[in-house]
Amino acid sequence: MNTSALLLAGSLAVPLLGAIAALLVRGRAGTVVASTAAVLTLLLTVPLILDRGIARPVGRSSALWHEVDWAWVPDLHLNLHLGVDGISYPLVVLTALLTVLCCGYLVWQRPERAHQLAALLLVIEVGILGTFLAQNLVLFFLAFEVVLLPMAAVIAGWGGPARRAAALKFALYTLAGSVLLLIGVVAVVTQTGTADIGVLTADSGRLSHDAQLWIFGLFAVAFAIKSPLWPLHTWLPDAHTEAPTVGSVILAGVLLKMGTYGLIRVGVGITPEGAAAFAPALGVLAVAAIIIGSLVCLSQVEVKRLIAYSSVGHMGFVLLGIATLNEIGLQAALIGNIAHGLLTGLLFFLAGAIKDRAHTGLLADLGGLRERQPWLAGVLGFAALGSLGLPGLAGFWGEAFAVVAAVRRDGTLWTVLAVLAAIGGALTAAYLLRLLRRVSHGPQAATLVGAPEARLPELVAWSPLVALALLLGVLPMLVLGLSAGAVAALTTGPMTP
Repeated sequence: MNTSALLLAGSLAVPLLGAIAALLVRGRAGTVVASTAAVLTLLLTVPLILDRGIARPVGRSSALWHEVDWAWVPDLHLNLHLGVDGISYPLVVLTALLTVLCCGYLVWQRPERAHQLAALLLVIEVGILGTFLAQNLVLFFLAFEVVLLPMAAVIAGWGGPARRAAALKFALYTLAGSVLLLIGVVAVVTQTGTADIGVLTADSGRLSHDAQLWIFGLFAVAFAIKSPLWPLHTWLPDAHTEAPTVGSVILAGVLLKMGTYGLIRVGVGITPEGAAAFAPALGVLAVAAIIIGSLVCLSQVEVKRLIAYSSVGHMGFVLLGIATLNEIGLQAALIGNIAHGLLTGLLFFLAGAIKDRAHTGLLADLGGLRERQPWLAGVLGFAALGSLGLPGLAGFWGEAFAVVAAVRRDGTLWTVLAVLAAIGGALTAAYLLRLLRRVSHGPQAATLVGAPEARLPELVAWSPLVALALLLGVLPMLVLGLSAGAVAALTTGPMTP
């Protein structure tokens, strides 16, 4: 087995074996075992950036840095075909990092049945990493579905008072999207005779124009539910509000990215003519998500629910970038995905810390955080400023590039969409500054009197997210440089607007 095969297969096998071991060991030792497996997985994903050679795109298909292709069920066109390139690599590392932070958080926090929760997080990691690494369409679908039941179990088993209803809503919505995705996958495989994503991307002419239209429609709705994109987002606020802190971090940080990644890799890659035909509609829906998500946030009275609705707006910027179908737009979507994962993951960590101290998430019952807990208030301020798109922090680049990409498209519609998206960015600043005013300023609320300052384990969990949000804000080419070649390949040929 060569190094590439070891790294790719190991990044899926290690968390799976770690989940099994955590369930067998049990107790705090089981949580430690799960955390160790998460760390090993991260260590396996980091070297994937090394020794990637001089891989060059061929046609519309980007050359993979590392690849392994083993026959599994040939009669069903199912190969264990894994690979990584500049589009998927940042998301792979982000997934591994957030899983490490969440498992480590559980070792310190010690919730009831923590080893079971850590094991479920590892199973979710397997599904997410499998989605980002899969180069076979059937394997992509299977990995895409792995996260459904474990995430529903995380919400139902460790969530708030309405956790069961939220978990059921999440499961039903996701299952509906899965059915549409399965129909699309079956249609592609039966009409082309292959499930290889690279082959299908390089030769999109295997599908007729009409087939691409309706198949892209199926893919778009399926991925919109997972992202989620307006108006298919209604499961998200309930799931985030009721989920435990680590569940919200994983859900916002990387699980939502499966939808936008799928829209780029599968939707735009395999059915480019369908993507081009639906692009104006996607752009309109994206801007609607930005505006509506921001307006709803301005009226929210609960911290986690506000952050949850903010994801609708942020993912709207990602969708706008994708809808432009140009290099700037797809780059905006990719760096926007990473920035959202870092900053919204950090915001949910902070929301959980505040709720643990105050025993409430209502904005009316919070206030004066900066007086008694300045470290906690400082990190919250950093995360909020990054999320609203302050220049110099990671959140700026995705939103700015998405607007620029829309301006670069010809036509009055795209100019109007760019202007409305910019207005939505201003509304984002309004609701996040409102959050800071309510929580950090004013007289200290009785719920926070005597509450402890940020503890060392919490600061350790938050520090990598703070550092990366600052680093990417200053050096966006750390992400953009990796994905430039793959995006350039994807935007050539029939999908070019």
